[in-house]
Amino acid sequence: MSEDAALLEKIAVGDVDALAKFIEARKPQLMAYIHRRLGPALKSKVEAEDIFQDSSVEAVRAITPEFPGDKDPFSWLCQIAERKIVDAHRHHFGAQKRDAGRERSLDGRPAGGGDGEVGLVNLLVKSMTTPSKAFSRNARELRLQAALADLREDQREVIRLKYVEGWASKDIANQIGKTDAAVRVMLTRTLKQLQAVLAEQELR
Repeated sequence: MSEDAALLEKIAVGDVDALAKFIEARKPQLMAYIHRRLGPALKSKVEAEDIFQDSSVEAVRAITPEFPGDKDPFSWLCQIAERKIVDAHRHHFGAQKRDAGRERSLDGRPAGGGDGEVGLVNLLVKSMTTPSKAFSRNARELRLQAALADLREDQREVIRLKYVEGWASKDIANQIGKTDAAVRVMLTRTLKQLQAVLAEQELR
């Protein structure tokens, strides 16, 4: 068995020392991910090394046989780093506040009877912004976190910008180089995909 395989086996059962070795070995890749995600404005306020250190500490504190379990540890570390970046953005620039009672659906109509979507959005925000150690071990939140990890990176990005940062779809389109219509379609399909995953898992 290779050293990497042995580390992964130990991480899967909650071995902190193995996780620490893995983090050190994958530091260049994780730092590259953090640099890509920070953005120019936040880079002027926060060092990538600080995000790396905070994420590493968070992972060591949070690891159990369920976290990351059979999930790829590097993807799990990226999720933690992503939440740290969101937290840093909120700290330095302030979160854009939205009135939940005026939440709009993707086609611009009031969310009204869309309780399922609103509930999913609330879970999305909590899953993408709350550190793992503070997570309620609510099964639905855990299922959603796993489903988010399985999304493509561009899907996670549009979900984050729309529901965590509160961006309009046209602004997201400018940010990622797609049309407004394409972003709306991606948002709709991604939400439906996440809802389908949650519904399927809850039937098991």
